[in-house]
Amino acid sequence: MNPVDERSAAPADAALEISLATSLELCRLELATIVDIRQAFEIELKGAIPGTVHIPLFEVKQMLGHPLTEDEQDILDAGRPTPMDVQGFFTTLNRLHHTHDHIVLIVCNSGRRSLYAARLLRDLGYPKALSVAGGFQAWKKLQAPPP
Repeated sequence: MNPVDERSAAPADAALEISLATSLELCRLELATIVDIRQAFEIELKGAIPGTVHIPLFEVKQMLGHPLTEDEQDILDAGRPTPMDVQGFFTTLNRLHHTHDHIVLIVCNSGRRSLYAARLLRDLGYPKALSVAGGFQAWKKLQAPPP
């Protein structure tokens, strides 16, 4: 399996994206779960979306043997390691995706890393993985009081 370049935006990416409003509605209906793939320090600094499951992308890439870019490695080195191993990663995903038959909605800060993660999960056999367009930034804007 070749790693996917997360910076390349293919036309098929549109089929992997879902709007924040639709994502929140699917969660409200208990048909989906949001998985936050940001690093722990990003969540600590910027905040979390309530009810999400945290699975840090860079650590998952490393566990699965996918090469990290220099920037990704620097970000990974800057934070504290998350106590997750390959078994924990797949157990968490299987519990959400197969046991609960949930759509796995991937959120990052802006929506770029989540597209990569959605493609990765689909390659790993999770066909109901989608990227939340706009990511945490879109959710934060939705929470902001009107001016």
